[in-house]
Amino acid sequence: MPKSKRDKKISLTRTVKKGLEGKQQLIQNIQDSVDKYARIFIFSVENMRNVQLKTIRYEWRHSRFFFGKNKVMALALGKSIETEYRENLHKLSAQLRGQAGLLFTNKTKEEVLKYFNEFYAPDFARSGNIATQDVDIDAGPLTNFSHSMEPQLRQLGLPTSLNRGVITLTKDYQVCKQGEKLSPEQSRILKLFGNMMAEFRITMEGMWSNDGSWEVFTTTKSLNQTADPQKDEEEIEDS
Repeated sequence: MPKSKRDKKISLTRTVKKGLEGKQQLIQNIQDSVDKYARIFIFSVENMRNVQLKTIRYEWRHSRFFFGKNKVMALALGKSIETEYRENLHKLSAQLRGQAGLLFTNKTKEEVLKYFNEFYAPDFARSGNIATQDVDIDAGPLTNFSHSMEPQLRQLGLPTSLNRGVITLTKDYQVCKQGEKLSPEQSRILKLFGNMMAEFRITMEGMWSNDGSWEVFTTTKSLNQTADPQKDEEEIEDS
């Protein structure tokens, strides 16, 4: 009888070793980037979308990004004057919290800020996002949906019925109120009706230069303002 793949034994020692080697390699990659590039920008991300991040990485393929595993990035840069890899890098690593990332580049400060100040992408809000406006749907026929969608709409909480094969909203329905946290059902309804409430955006928070100088761009917004603390435990992505 063939053995199930579930019966395959994995050496815990080898797994731990591989994870440690991966972190050590990432630390080396970050430190190599410090030596290679003139500037490091620390940034925060609002409404993270991998598709948009890939677009930016492609357009900035002359530079390098690191995102995720803040503790490892901070370790690579150094957390104190005694352990920092280069002068004043401990000031940068102290800001690595929440959905933060690093951009290593030879582009000027003006070029970086101009690009990222102008780059944003509307998208559909997800569960847990905050509604940016009141959304109400008036009673009446929902002609943009096929009759087969009626059970799904009803399951999402919409008061619907079929009238001669046309989905009809039997009474006015409020999807959400401005300022409230969206539920999975609310975010799904907003997407079905084409209402985009989220906006992917990267905000540059500070810059370290290879002469040892450190500059903070803004103090009005915390790096972890829109972040999920769990993101600190994601794998580092680099390019």
